[in-house]
Amino acid sequence: MSDQTTGAPEGGEQEQPQRRGRGPRRGGPGGDRGRRQRDATPEERAEGELVDKLVAINRVAKVVKGGKNFGFAALVVVGDKKGRVGFGHGKAREVPEAIRKATEEAKKTMIRVPLREGRTLHHDAHGRWGAGKVMLRAAPAGRGIIAGGPMRAVLEVLGVSDVVGKSQGSSNPYNMVRATFDALKVQTSPRQVANRRGLKVSDIVNRRKDGASLGEVPAEG
Repeated sequence: MSDQTTGAPEGGEQEQPQRRGRGPRRGGPGGDRGRRQRDATPEERAEGELVDKLVAINRVAKVVKGGKNFGFAALVVVGDKKGRVGFGHGKAREVPEAIRKATEEAKKTMIRVPLREGRTLHHDAHGRWGAGKVMLRAAPAGRGIIAGGPMRAVLEVLGVSDVVGKSQGSSNPYNMVRATFDALKVQTSPRQVANRRGLKVSDIVNRRKDGASLGEVPAEG
């Protein structure tokens, strides 16, 4: 009788099964936790004709019976750089969702601000909201935006290229943005003043030039 062949290789050594490796740990860079990183949100994004800027983002907490529920609050300003601007704030458990809510609210609350020559304001203005106080002043061509923080973000998306701004109160971004909008809402153009008084635009502009030339003050009759 012929010998039956066995699965053992020559030499009597048996083939050992391959051992599967454990792979990368879940907490390492190759695991699931390493890939779960929060997407970085750009400071300025363009959507069609509108430009939105992220002014501030804070982590907030809600105290509940079992502990705390953490979330994020975002403050966003939106504008078309042609005289329209708005702001909004939103809260959510994740940063992108909070920014999306704030952007949608900002688009619904946009206001139109008349600009002089499309680059600066028509006149000086003061705004106040709570403890925040700001001052905006028109500037000649080439001056640029002399402002910082939340006020600068509002003026950039508005489309102003020459303006001087000063914060005289609280540095809280929410108060500063609302105070800046309070100052922008009182801006009026010569056309609006002429319509309100029943005059021509040329009459309003000529009076302004005559009063400002050489510092002369017209004598009272």
